[in-house]
Amino acid sequence: MSARESRTLFVGISQLVTPQAGPQRGAAMRDLTLVPGAAMVVEDGVIVWVGPESEAPKNAFNSDQVRDLGGVAVTPALTDPHTHAVWAGDRLGDFEARVQGVPYETILARGGGIRSTMRATAAASLPELVTLALPRVQALLRSGATTIEIKSGYGLDFDAELRMLEAVRLLQTQTSATLLPTLLLHVPPAEGRAEYVQDVCLTLIPRVAGERLATAVDVFCEREAFSVEETRQFFAAARSHGLNLKLHADQFHALGGTELACELGALSVDHLEASAEAQIAALGRSATVATILPGVTLHLDLPAAPVRQLIEAGACVALGTDLNPGSSPLYSAQLALALGVRLNRLTPAEALTAATVNAAAALGLTDRGALVPGMRADFLTLHSADWRDLPYTLGTTPIQLVVVAGQELSL
Repeated sequence: MSARESRTLFVGISQLVTPQAGPQRGAAMRDLTLVPGAAMVVEDGVIVWVGPESEAPKNAFNSDQVRDLGGVAVTPALTDPHTHAVWAGDRLGDFEARVQGVPYETILARGGGIRSTMRATAAASLPELVTLALPRVQALLRSGATTIEIKSGYGLDFDAELRMLEAVRLLQTQTSATLLPTLLLHVPPAEGRAEYVQDVCLTLIPRVAGERLATAVDVFCEREAFSVEETRQFFAAARSHGLNLKLHADQFHALGGTELACELGALSVDHLEASAEAQIAALGRSATVATILPGVTLHLDLPAAPVRQLIEAGACVALGTDLNPGSSPLYSAQLALALGVRLNRLTPAEALTAATVNAAAALGLTDRGALVPGMRADFLTLHSADWRDLPYTLGTTPIQLVVVAGQELSL
C-alpha cells in the first residue's frame, strides 16, 4: 500500500478537544485545545495534521480516503493505567456481607476476601484465565480505553503469578487494545515472609524480566501487605532487571511508600486515599504520577483521594478503573472519568487530561493521549456534538466509535 493509499482525512468533527502532548502537571491539566469544525489527517496510524476543516488539504485525497464522522465531538482515546483484569472466582458473598456491615477481618476469617480470589486464580488453568479476562478487556475497550495495564498479584505462588502474566500475553493476540503487563507483589504469605521476599528478588523478578512477561513491578505497600523496607528491596531487584516501578500506597495508611516511590523515580503511585501533606508535597515535587481510583471510593465508601490538593501542589494526576473483583468491579474507563469529576472534584478538563496523556505517562508512554501531529491516532467519536458528554454521561455510553491507530473498531 502506498503512503497515499494509507492516509485518511477525517472530517465532520463538531469539536476536536485535546490536552497538550506529554504529562501535564497542576493547573496545566485544565489547558485543553478545542478546535470547532475540525478535521484530522492520519497516515499509517499516526496523526499528521489537525486543524479547521476549512483548511484541510482535501484535494490530496481520493473520495474513499475521506471519512465523514457526521458532526460529532472527537476526543483522544482513554488509557486505563491500573487494572487487575485477570482473576478467577468471584467476591459476591463478600459484597453481600460487607453491605450488611460485616467487618473485612471477619470476611477473611470466613475464608473470603482477597485470599479467596487468590485460591480461585491459582486453581485456574491458563486457558480459563484468558477466557475469563477477555470480556473484561473488551468491556474496557468499548468504554474508550485503547491502552490497558493488567496486573498479576492474585497468584502468590510463582507458577500462578507467571500464569497470570502469560494470560496477558495471550490476551494481547485477541484484542486491538494495547495491553501492558505488570508483576504485582500484592500480599505476603502467611508464613515464611522473609524467604518469600528473597525468592521474589532472586527468582521471580529475574524470570519475569528474562521472559519479558512484564514491563513493570508494582508493590502493595500497606500495613496488611508489604513494608517500606520490603518495597525498597523489590524495587531494587526490579530496577536491576530493567523493569519500571509502580506502587499501591496510602490506600488505608500513609507509611512512607509514596515518598520512597518519588525518591526512586517510580512511574506512578496509585490509590492515595490516605495521603496527607507530606505525600502530596512529595508528588508535587516529583515526576511520579499520582493515579487516583474513584471506583474504590464508590465501592468501598472510602474517602476520595485529595485531588484538589495534589493539583494545587503541581502533581501530575491520572485516572484508572482499578478493575478487580473485590474493591472496584468497574468495567468502564469512561465511567471512571465521570466518577473522578463527581467524587474527586476534578473539572471535566482535568479529568480528560488525567484519563489520557497523564494515564499514559503512568505507564511510561508518551506517544498517545493527545490529538496532535506525531501521536498515535487513537481517538473516540461521541454520539453528541459536545465533548463534555464524555464526563457527563452515566448509565449508557456516550461513545459512538473507538478508533485505534486510525482504524475503526467493530464493538
